[in-house]
Amino acid sequence: MRAAVTLCAAAALAVPLGTASAAPQAQQAVKQQVQDPVLVDCSMRGEVRPAAYVLACGDGNSRLTSMHWARWDATEAVGQGLNAVNDCDPYCAAGTFRSYPVTVRLDQPSAGERDPGEQHYTRITLTYTDGRPDGSPRVVTYPLPG
Repeated sequence: MRAAVTLCAAAALAVPLGTASAAPQAQQAVKQQVQDPVLVDCSMRGEVRPAAYVLACGDGNSRLTSMHWARWDATEAVGQGLNAVNDCDPYCAAGTFRSYPVTVRLDQPSAGERDPGEQHYTRITLTYTDGRPDGSPRVVTYPLPG
Protein backbone atom coordinates (compact mmCIF):
# COMPACT_ATOMS: atom_id res chain seq x y z
CA MET A 1 0.00 0.00 0.00
CA ARG A 2 2.83 2.38 0.90
CA ALA A 3 4.41 1.70 -2.52
CA ALA A 4 1.11 2.50 -4.27
CA VAL A 5 0.77 5.80 -2.36
CA THR A 6 4.38 6.69 -3.18
CA LEU A 7 3.83 5.95 -6.89
CA CYS A 8 0.63 8.02 -6.95
CA ALA A 9 2.36 10.93 -5.21
CA ALA A 10 5.27 10.73 -7.67
CA ALA A 11 2.85 10.65 -10.60
CA ALA A 12 0.93 13.63 -9.20
CA LEU A 13 4.16 15.63 -8.93
CA ALA A 14 5.30 14.60 -12.41
CA VAL A 15 2.15 15.93 -14.08
CA PRO A 16 2.69 19.57 -13.02
CA LEU A 17 6.38 19.30 -13.88
CA GLY A 18 5.56 17.97 -17.33
CA THR A 19 3.07 20.79 -17.88
CA ALA A 20 5.55 23.39 -16.63
CA SER A 21 8.27 22.09 -18.94
CA ALA A 22 5.83 22.05 -21.88
CA ALA A 23 4.91 25.71 -21.29
CA PRO A 24 8.29 27.11 -22.42
CA GLN A 25 8.13 24.91 -25.52
CA ALA A 26 4.66 26.24 -26.33
CA GLN A 27 5.88 29.81 -25.77
CA GLN A 28 8.85 29.13 -28.07
CA ALA A 29 6.49 27.83 -30.77
CA VAL A 30 4.41 31.02 -30.50
CA LYS A 31 7.58 33.14 -30.75
CA GLN A 32 8.65 31.25 -33.88
CA GLN A 33 5.22 31.91 -35.44
CA VAL A 34 5.66 35.65 -34.81
CA GLN A 35 8.89 36.00 -36.75
CA ASP A 36 10.37 39.03 -38.40
CA PRO A 37 9.26 39.43 -42.02
CA VAL A 38 11.16 37.70 -44.81
CA LEU A 39 12.39 38.90 -48.19
CA VAL A 40 10.79 36.71 -50.88
CA ASP A 41 13.22 35.76 -53.66
CA CYS A 42 12.58 34.90 -57.33
CA SER A 43 11.84 31.28 -56.37
CA MET A 44 9.20 32.51 -53.89
CA ARG A 45 11.30 31.40 -50.90
CA GLY A 46 11.54 33.68 -47.88
CA GLU A 47 14.99 34.78 -46.78
CA VAL A 48 16.21 36.67 -43.73
CA ARG A 49 19.25 38.94 -44.06
CA PRO A 50 20.42 37.59 -47.44
CA ALA A 51 23.95 38.48 -48.55
CA ALA A 52 22.74 38.63 -52.17
CA TYR A 53 19.37 39.16 -53.83
CA VAL A 54 18.24 39.21 -57.49
CA LEU A 55 16.16 42.30 -58.25
CA ALA A 56 15.47 41.50 -61.93
CA CYS A 57 13.98 38.01 -61.72
CA GLY A 58 13.30 37.79 -65.45
CA ASP A 59 16.85 38.29 -66.72
CA GLY A 60 19.08 38.70 -63.65
CA ASN A 61 20.48 41.99 -64.96
CA SER A 62 20.18 43.73 -61.60
CA ARG A 63 21.10 42.20 -58.25
CA LEU A 64 22.19 43.14 -54.77
CA THR A 65 25.53 41.79 -53.56
CA SER A 66 27.72 42.13 -50.47
CA MET A 67 24.70 43.00 -48.34
CA HIS A 68 25.19 43.80 -44.64
CA TRP A 69 22.01 44.40 -42.65
CA ALA A 70 22.01 46.88 -39.75
CA ARG A 71 18.31 46.44 -38.98
CA TRP A 72 15.81 43.63 -39.61
CA ASP A 73 12.61 43.73 -37.60
CA ALA A 74 8.81 43.63 -37.79
CA THR A 75 8.49 47.01 -39.53
CA GLU A 76 11.55 47.41 -41.76
CA ALA A 77 15.00 46.21 -42.71
CA VAL A 78 17.91 48.49 -43.59
CA GLY A 79 21.24 47.47 -45.03
CA GLN A 80 24.10 48.45 -47.30
CA GLY A 81 25.70 46.70 -50.20
CA LEU A 82 26.21 46.90 -53.94
CA ASN A 83 23.72 46.96 -56.80
CA ALA A 84 25.35 45.07 -59.68
CA VAL A 85 23.63 46.22 -62.87
CA ASN A 86 24.24 45.02 -66.43
CA ASP A 87 24.85 48.05 -68.67
CA CYS A 88 23.51 46.02 -71.65
CA ASP A 89 26.06 47.71 -73.95
CA PRO A 90 25.95 46.92 -76.84
CA TYR A 91 23.20 44.47 -75.77
CA CYS A 92 22.47 42.66 -72.51
CA ALA A 93 24.10 39.32 -73.41
CA ALA A 94 27.36 41.17 -74.19
CA GLY A 95 27.00 43.81 -71.47
CA THR A 96 29.16 44.46 -68.42
CA PHE A 97 27.99 44.36 -64.82
CA ARG A 98 28.84 47.54 -62.95
CA SER A 99 28.45 47.84 -59.18
CA TYR A 100 27.06 50.85 -57.36
CA PRO A 101 27.00 51.30 -53.56
CA VAL A 102 23.45 51.42 -52.20
CA THR A 103 21.50 51.70 -49.00
CA VAL A 104 18.57 49.28 -49.09
CA ARG A 105 15.32 49.68 -47.18
CA LEU A 106 12.63 46.99 -47.03
CA ASP A 107 9.24 47.89 -45.59
CA GLN A 108 5.46 47.51 -45.71
CA PRO A 109 5.34 43.96 -44.33
CA SER A 110 2.24 41.96 -45.20
CA ALA A 111 0.94 38.41 -44.74
CA GLY A 112 2.19 36.01 -47.39
CA GLU A 113 -0.22 34.61 -49.99
CA ARG A 114 1.08 31.03 -49.67
CA ASP A 115 1.57 31.18 -45.90
CA PRO A 116 -0.65 33.77 -44.18
CA GLY A 117 1.31 33.25 -40.94
CA GLU A 118 4.51 34.45 -42.60
CA GLN A 119 5.06 38.18 -42.98
CA HIS A 120 7.11 39.42 -45.93
CA TYR A 121 8.33 42.84 -46.98
CA THR A 122 6.39 44.18 -49.97
CA ARG A 123 8.50 47.18 -50.96
CA ILE A 124 12.21 47.82 -51.52
CA THR A 125 13.89 51.22 -51.83
CA LEU A 126 17.42 51.63 -53.13
CA THR A 127 19.34 54.83 -52.49
CA TYR A 128 22.51 55.13 -54.58
CA THR A 129 25.25 56.61 -52.41
CA ASP A 130 28.12 56.95 -54.93
CA GLY A 131 27.22 56.91 -58.61
CA ARG A 132 24.27 55.15 -60.22
CA PRO A 133 23.27 53.46 -63.47
CA ASP A 134 22.72 55.77 -66.45
CA GLY A 135 19.23 57.23 -66.41
CA SER A 136 18.45 55.99 -62.90
CA PRO A 137 17.27 58.40 -60.22
CA ARG A 138 19.22 58.52 -56.94
CA VAL A 139 16.31 56.83 -55.11
CA VAL A 140 14.24 54.03 -56.67
CA THR A 141 11.38 52.06 -55.13
CA TYR A 142 9.98 48.76 -56.38
CA PRO A 143 7.23 46.42 -55.24
CA LEU A 144 8.45 43.01 -54.07
CA PRO A 145 7.02 39.57 -54.93
CA GLY A 146 5.13 37.64 -52.36
